[in-house]
Amino acid sequence: MRILALDHGTRRVGVAVSDELQLIAQPLEYIPPEPFADFLQRLKEILREKEISLIVIGMPRNMDGSYGPAALKVQEFVAALKDAVTVPIKTWDERLTTVQAQKFLIAGGVRRKQRKEKVDQTAAAILLQSYLEGLSK
Repeated sequence: MRILALDHGTRRVGVAVSDELQLIAQPLEYIPPEPFADFLQRLKEILREKEISLIVIGMPRNMDGSYGPAALKVQEFVAALKDAVTVPIKTWDERLTTVQAQKFLIAGGVRRKQRKEKVDQTAAAILLQSYLEGLSK
């Protein structure tokens, strides 16, 4: 069974998936969060196709560890998902994943327009890899 990671944003939700051994995270795609019904439909397709056993959602935290307004939006998002899907959901600290994703894509020579399209799914993959590495400790 695989693990799915979601990096929630106001314009895009980045999606990444683990391999079946739950060792390596791969960026998959991004899904527009609105309309929510369309988002849910695509998410449910991915859950079925990839045989997902757990969803990990990035929880934004301030550098001092406190929660800000973005965390409240993610908590609302998690609550809505828990009502809509049967797969268990966990949150995971996502501090600096988007910054890491940007740096990774720049280092890889990805052009600005393509970076904009790939940053969310790359951030989701970084988040998921962090979670997977936490499991092995």
